[in-house]
Amino acid sequence: MLGTRIERSHWAFPEAGEIEGRYCRLVPLNLNHVAALWPLVEATPESFTYLRYGPFDVSEELSTLIADLSSRQDQPFWAVLDATGTPQGWLSICDVSQNDGAFEIGSIWFAPALQGTRAAREAIFLLMYLGMEKFDYERLVWRCQAQNAKSFQAALNLGFTREGMWRNAAVIDGWQRDVAWFSILKADWPECKGAFEAWLDPENFDAAGKQIKRLQEFRA
Repeated sequence: MLGTRIERSHWAFPEAGEIEGRYCRLVPLNLNHVAALWPLVEATPESFTYLRYGPFDVSEELSTLIADLSSRQDQPFWAVLDATGTPQGWLSICDVSQNDGAFEIGSIWFAPALQGTRAAREAIFLLMYLGMEKFDYERLVWRCQAQNAKSFQAALNLGFTREGMWRNAAVIDGWQRDVAWFSILKADWPECKGAFEAWLDPENFDAAGKQIKRLQEFRA
């Protein structure tokens, strides 16, 4: 067997645009977001431990980063706006392979107030939906440093399948680290999407915004 026969050989690039969700809104990241993001970034230097940039001593350093991220033609970035329209973080679609129908969601930075909320999970789902549903990609990738326990567990919670480990695959701030790989394939997507849509339904949250059923339960 040579693999699975597929007739398609090219996929359109999932460019950045505004995406409206129930609990958050994604807009293309730009320098106008720096003023709101800086106090959040400054207060949590430890949140950059597993990223290839940060922490930052002054807001100008953050401005330089955002100028870089927002200008990348091959890696669209979005700012995550909360219900009040305030930026609370950013995320991107990266490592897009238009000839293989594969893309990754990565370079995620969420402020502590956004982490663990339904808005945070919805922000990731909106990009999952963009690539897998609207652009009909074959493969969605999640990659993280093996020591990043939160990202590792997030991949499993979101419905990704663990594929394996690349040993000593990355050097971050002088530390050599293993990289864990996860994926959602086109065949997995309908179940994954259905679980997300059920979990995000307002009926799945009580008056305090606490989930009634976990996302994993909707996939069971």
